[in-house]
Amino acid sequence: MSQTILTITQLNEYIRGKMDSDPMLAQVAVRGEISNYKLYPSGHHYFTLKDEAGALKCVMFKGNAFRLRFRPENGMKVIAMGKVSVYPRDGAYQLYCTAMAMDGVGDLYAAFEQLKKKLEAQGLFDPAYKKPLPKYPETIGIVTSSAGAAVHDMLRILRKRYPIVKVRLLPVRVQGTEAPGEIAAAIGYANRYKLADLLIVGRGGGSMEDLWAFNDERVAYAIYQSEIPIISAVGHEPDVTIADFVADLRAATPSNGAELAVPDQDALRQNLDATASAMAAALSRQVKGARQHLHVLSQSPALRSPTGYIEQRGKNLELLKNRMISAQTQALTGKKQRYIAAVSKLDAMSPLKVLSRGYAMAQGDGGEVIRSIHQTELGQRITVTVSDGALSATVMKKMEAENEQKKAKF
Repeated sequence: MSQTILTITQLNEYIRGKMDSDPMLAQVAVRGEISNYKLYPSGHHYFTLKDEAGALKCVMFKGNAFRLRFRPENGMKVIAMGKVSVYPRDGAYQLYCTAMAMDGVGDLYAAFEQLKKKLEAQGLFDPAYKKPLPKYPETIGIVTSSAGAAVHDMLRILRKRYPIVKVRLLPVRVQGTEAPGEIAAAIGYANRYKLADLLIVGRGGGSMEDLWAFNDERVAYAIYQSEIPIISAVGHEPDVTIADFVADLRAATPSNGAELAVPDQDALRQNLDATASAMAAALSRQVKGARQHLHVLSQSPALRSPTGYIEQRGKNLELLKNRMISAQTQALTGKKQRYIAAVSKLDAMSPLKVLSRGYAMAQGDGGEVIRSIHQTELGQRITVTVSDGALSATVMKKMEAENEQKKAKF
């Protein structure tokens, strides 16, 4: 009986077909620890899952990796879902991962995302509702555990940076089922009795389960409803909680929260010293200017010799008066001369002046001046005005001038 000889490719394809047709391998969930994790520029993730006795090569393509809520890291324990198949080129089987969750906290992440979406839709994260922090708080309230290291770090930093601030500790549990209620109640209590100008709410680092009290809906609403500005200072810098989104300011750590809450006394002293120097320099310039002005005034004649100054002013006033009188006299003289000239012109042009030299003026019945013999008729009554009166006459005869020369002389 002859044996069938296969190529390597044919064998790998045959094995892949067998594996792909196996329902169990089509959808598996594998628990393990990530090792040899690599993220390629293409966006694909390559890693190995291992447990105490074995290892499994895995790949997650870019499209599936885009939906991850966290970034995988070496040593992270996860549950990977997908199908097992053969990569024909290498002849090795591997898990083609389509989804991944952190082992033990998958439900917490789902709850976190659900609550985040709900509160965001309600507007609790809206920047428009963020309250400004007081620049120089008089009293700071700290809502945290009195037994943790975080409270001691915050107190130390507050004393160092701004020792005049008063601190009120509102001790609460920050872990466990009772913690969310206590944290929310402490925030409400501080607001009801106006215990502080600013609240720092937080705790030190830990796992997601340890920080879960700050992902509670009751704490979120208490922070949102607080009239006192709140700094959320939970865990380490990579840790993000619902409280961070709702608070007026998020601090990377509790220590950072204390730093953000108060100004630095050293910086304040430097600013005060700089301001004092600037004020002293400005005052010095004002005094110098005033002294220069005083020196100019002291050299003025009015201060050096008040009597002489008054006498000089009197002489100036007398000179000004004489100039005004002279100008007024000249103006009156000019106007008088113009008046006399105008009167002389009017007198020279007066008809009465002509009559005084022996001339007479003839007027008709209507008072019109007779300039031509053609304006009258024989027998017409006319009035002849002379220098000392008027005569009533009758036209008896009209005689025309002999020539133009006589007419001109006339």
